[in-house]
Amino acid sequence: MNGPAAHGQDPPTDGHRERLARAALTRVFEPGDERGGRWLRELGPVELMRRLTGGDGPVRVLEGAGATRLAGCRLRASGVDPGRDLADVSAIGGRFVCPGDREWPTQLDDLGDARPIGLWVRGGPDLRLWALRSVAVVGARACTPYGAHMAASLGAGLAERGWVVVSGAAFGVDAAAHRGALAAGGATVAVLACGVDVAYPRGHTELLGRIAEQGLIVGELAPSSHPTRSRFVMRNRVIAALTRGTVVVEAEYRSGSLVTARNAQRLGRHAMGVPGPATSGLSSGVHELLRGEGTLVTDASEVAELVGDIGDLAPARRGPVLPRDRLDAVTARVLDALPRSGVVRVPDVARGAGVGVDEARGRLYELHSTGFVERHGAGWRLAAAPPPAPDDGPP
Repeated sequence: MNGPAAHGQDPPTDGHRERLARAALTRVFEPGDERGGRWLRELGPVELMRRLTGGDGPVRVLEGAGATRLAGCRLRASGVDPGRDLADVSAIGGRFVCPGDREWPTQLDDLGDARPIGLWVRGGPDLRLWALRSVAVVGARACTPYGAHMAASLGAGLAERGWVVVSGAAFGVDAAAHRGALAAGGATVAVLACGVDVAYPRGHTELLGRIAEQGLIVGELAPSSHPTRSRFVMRNRVIAALTRGTVVVEAEYRSGSLVTARNAQRLGRHAMGVPGPATSGLSSGVHELLRGEGTLVTDASEVAELVGDIGDLAPARRGPVLPRDRLDAVTARVLDALPRSGVVRVPDVARGAGVGVDEARGRLYELHSTGFVERHGAGWRLAAAPPPAPDDGPP
């Protein structure tokens, strides 16, 4: 592992050594490698790299490492240049965030030894602060127009409510969720299974550029790293751990999106699904999730109610709202205090409503402006053609 001292610079501090070592280890271990994570936890990044590179004489054996595994790790470790990787990510406006950094999202620690060694981040906002109020929206790559519409609607609706939309920048549902959030002027995070400088899929080069400008691009793999099938699977655990909950929009039985939702459930996060036609194979996995411990949601307000704080309630589902439904409790009492026919003075209205005279007068003028009552000389009466009668019953 090349370091600043090799180029005649001042020796790095302990903190910088650890950062260099962690950056190097993102090229040595695959994402989610729990054995590598255990070695990292027990030895620390600097000592682990020392044992893998053997720069200080005989190298101590790593516990539980077979000869083949150790040889593969040492081969990877021998060719890393973390200084260059850090410079490369800096050149595109990025950075490397490590556990213990102020920007590190501590909810990722719930992954235990499978937590990321560090995260390569591209974009200006603070990842930790954004992740505090974030929701994952994931689903099928080959989604239907219905799936794309629902994902975009969820992305926009969540963004409008101040939530950060997290997804994987794949075709289909992921892209629709990102675009929905961007179109609403909101915040979105793309978690990649490759380097943050790699546009994958290539058809999303423009979309990833927009996310980097307006949001964040995050990945566990060092710059220029390419995606593989296993890296996509392991990427899903980061999406699940980073967010308060995961919404699945269209997924078959073996979809990777269901892996994200199940990871969320194991981590104590909310797992949600958007229902689709019972005849659609693309909704079969979502329906299976909903038959288990998943929660059915149909719009952003329902998602926010589930994962949000006290008071983040979805609107009540009900019929058309009538003019009278919009009155607050005191104004409704004042209206009820007027007889069905005839004129009544303000003191009598106040007595009937149980409010003060000034309060009654003010409410009567409000009711007058909305067409419920009329002024008649020194008194008040119901309008000749008032909005719905007081005895309409509950809405």
